[in-house]
Amino acid sequence: MQVGLVYLISLGFVLVNSYLITKDNYVFAALPAGILFILIAIYRFDWLFWMVLFFIPLSVPLKEFTTGLDVNMFLPTEPILAGMMIIFLLRLGLDGGYDKAVLKHPITRIIGLQLVWILVTSITSTMPIVSFKFLLSRLWFLSVFYFIAIKFFEEPRNIRRYLWTLLIPLAGIIVVITLKHISIGLFDQKASNPAVDPFFNDHTLYGAILAMFLPIAAGYVFSSPFKLWMKAGAFVVLSLLLVGLVFSYSRAAWVSVAGGIVALLIILFRIKGRTVLLGFALVVVAFFMFGKIALMKMEGNKIDSSNNLEKHIESISNISTDASNLERLNRWSCALRMFADKPVLGFGPGTYMFQYAPFQKSSERTIISTNAGDGGNSHSEYLGPLSEQGLLGGLLMLALVIVSITVGIRAYHKQTDREMKMVALTVLIGLITYYLHVTMNNFLDTDKASAGVWGFMAILVALDRKKIT
Repeated sequence: MQVGLVYLISLGFVLVNSYLITKDNYVFAALPAGILFILIAIYRFDWLFWMVLFFIPLSVPLKEFTTGLDVNMFLPTEPILAGMMIIFLLRLGLDGGYDKAVLKHPITRIIGLQLVWILVTSITSTMPIVSFKFLLSRLWFLSVFYFIAIKFFEEPRNIRRYLWTLLIPLAGIIVVITLKHISIGLFDQKASNPAVDPFFNDHTLYGAILAMFLPIAAGYVFSSPFKLWMKAGAFVVLSLLLVGLVFSYSRAAWVSVAGGIVALLIILFRIKGRTVLLGFALVVVAFFMFGKIALMKMEGNKIDSSNNLEKHIESISNISTDASNLERLNRWSCALRMFADKPVLGFGPGTYMFQYAPFQKSSERTIISTNAGDGGNSHSEYLGPLSEQGLLGGLLMLALVIVSITVGIRAYHKQTDREMKMVALTVLIGLITYYLHVTMNNFLDTDKASAGVWGFMAILVALDRKKIT
């Protein structure tokens, strides 16, 4: 009887799935894989953790498989992450809570405050459904890449595993994207977006991820206890990251890498925080003294983004004709006007792209401006929370950046193990490249950026709590 039931269910699945495939609907085809992941989650949760990490660079959006849905997510990762979050919360209830030392850590406290404030501003949101979807996605990213990851990082070798479980498939994706780029036109800047599809939303996210992981690969090549053949493999990965970064044509990524190098020198030469703050203050003073002259010079720059790498770099300061730069200014201006309109609670998490259109000025619109909410977000990880969650949302994001950098420096100086000292430093520099990049873009709503940002913070917390010798 039981065998017959299995055959009947299997036949039913084949028939239904075959019918849906004829209608170009492939969602039901994922059911067997879903059942397999559920079984793994129940019996071998650690396997699931490493599997989902490996799939992060390979994930593709749901819209690639079906159309007409109001929701979009990355497959196969986000459904798995949501399931892992549920299991994590259930285990917390059964085990009687989470490690109090981690909960009391400054980074965790800021993350907790962010979650509470996102909940509050989701309740008061102009679009509550959108905001609660935003909250849910943030929760499953943090559950897996931060809270669960920290428990894995109690074993130091898992830190290395985490980094390389992401780096190895990322290297493979770089090969695929570069080959696609060559087929379209390697030196064609306009090919940078279609080349990264469907693995990345656009070339700027691709560039940001490469810039974030570049210091890790470099660290394992030049400052690790790896054997020679392992260093050779790390060198191949580093070379691929550099090639991918160049042909990502992401100017923000290039700038962030340069900023990361400056941060590296500051840390290595132990330049005091007061000196850094003094230097920053001098830059601010210089901006107010000579800002008008610099602005006039930038307005006189007519070099647009180009296939020519030299001209593409020069176009970074073009705020007179470059549509990409001008559209960023437009989005930033809208975010500030939205903040001025709702300075306390904002419009609600995740709502910027649906609410910013009325705040555009006709004089600031560009040839790529849109009212449809389909042209990306606020293009800033700092102004986005400011417009969506009010002043406190913006301040908490800044606090997270400052505290994580402080913790990273402390964790680096604390380690005596050669590999972990290198990891603390390169993870910190990777985070700094992201913090610099997202002054011009925002990616924390994607699995690829979240695995890096929250995972890197989890590594720093683990190393800050434990001196590894």
